[in-house]
Amino acid sequence: MSKTSTSHHDERIAKMTFASVYPHYLSKVEKKGRTKEELHQVLEWLTGYNEKQVLELIDKKETFEMVFAKASINPNAKFIKGVICGYRVEEIENKLTQQVRYLDKLVDELARGRKMKKILRLK
Repeated sequence: MSKTSTSHHDERIAKMTFASVYPHYLSKVEKKGRTKEELHQVLEWLTGYNEKQVLELIDKKETFEMVFAKASINPNAKFIKGVICGYRVEEIENKLTQQVRYLDKLVDELARGRKMKKILRLK
């Protein structure tokens, strides 16, 4: 199995609810001095969901599969590079897993104090 095959994770990630992970994202960024508003800015940049829509996804206990099926992925998401959970995000074969890892990577960058302009891949 190649390093970019994430088949053992794909099913688990698809069925995981966004509501189960969101508190971890929020806790991670707030512990590092970033805000809920910044987290929502990152979420909206990647998925197109505004804060109200994000809260609805949480209330409805939508799975990542449902969340990303309805998302409008930012065309600049392809510029998200690096390693997350031992995988290079740009090499992950499964589209959904790659999109979830994009989100993980952006949350990591936010928590590490990276400037918002860089996180949002603005020139």
